[in-house]
Amino acid sequence: MKNIKTNDLETHLLECYLFIDDYLQSHPNVAGWRRSNNDDPDFTDAEVIVIALMQGYFRTDTLKRTYELVAANAEKTFPDRAGYKQWIRRLQRLPDQVGRLARAAALRGLAGGGRKLYAADSLPIPLCDPARYGRARLLGKDGAKFGVNASGDWFYGFKIHALIHQPTQIVITAMLLPGNRSDQVAARALARSTSGGVLLADEGYRGADLFDWLYEEAQVLRVMPSDDPDEGHSAVSQSRQQAESSFSGLWRRFCDRVYARSWHGLWTSLLLKVLHFNLKRADIASPPVDSTRD
Repeated sequence: MKNIKTNDLETHLLECYLFIDDYLQSHPNVAGWRRSNNDDPDFTDAEVIVIALMQGYFRTDTLKRTYELVAANAEKTFPDRAGYKQWIRRLQRLPDQVGRLARAAALRGLAGGGRKLYAADSLPIPLCDPARYGRARLLGKDGAKFGVNASGDWFYGFKIHALIHQPTQIVITAMLLPGNRSDQVAARALARSTSGGVLLADEGYRGADLFDWLYEEAQVLRVMPSDDPDEGHSAVSQSRQQAESSFSGLWRRFCDRVYARSWHGLWTSLLLKVLHFNLKRADIASPPVDSTRD
C-alpha cells in the first residue's frame, strides 16, 4: 500500500478502539463470552476487531492483507498481537459483538433524534463467478441460492438487506438472506427494528399485503415513487437515490468480493464493513486524510 500516513492511521485506529473498548467495557454481558481459563487475554477482543476494521481504511480485498498492513505500519500499537491464524480464529467468534457494535454506532449517530424516515435496500453477495454456476456448491448447506440482481442477471449466493436512515445514511440494521429470498420478506424483519416511521421503497416492495402488514404490525408507512412521468423526479426518488448511494459505499468496501468459506466468516466480514461504515457516518471515526480511500 502506497502513501500510508502513520499519523493518519494511528488516529483512525485510536478513534475506532476507544469506541469499541468503551462499549465492551460498558457491556460485560456482551464482552464476557468466553468459558475458559483464559478469559482475560492480553490481546483483547477490542484490538482483534479494530485490526479487522482497517480493511475499510486500507481498501484491501482480504482480512489477511489487512492484518499484514496493520502489522507492518502499526506494529507498536499492538504489542501483544497474536499471529494471523490465531487472530482470524478469534475474529470469527465475534459476529455477535461486531453486530452489536454496528447497532451502537448507529444509535450514537442518531442520538440527536431526527425524522423517522428510512429506506430499505439490498445487494447481492455472489460467491462465485458466472462461469462456475454449473458446479456452485459453496455454502449451499448454509442457505446460498441462485437469485436475480437488479439488472436481471443471475448470481449464486446471498443478499444483504439493510435499513438505512435518512438523511444520515446510517445503516440501522442489516441481515443476510439466501439469494432467492424476496425483498418483501426482508422488509418485514427490517421494519421491526424501528419504532414506526416512513419507509421509502422501490419496486421490490410493492404490494397491498406488505403495505397493510407494515402499517398494522410495525407502524411503518410505506411510500412509493409516483408512476406518473409528469411529476418528474419526486422527493421519494431523490431520497431513494441517497440510500442507494449509501449502500454503494458498502459495496465499495468489497462486499462484492467474497473469500469466506463459512457462513460465520462471511457474516462477520460483512458486519465489519457495516460497523466501519457507521463509525464514519456517525462521526465517531474520521475519514483518512487521503480522501481517495473513502
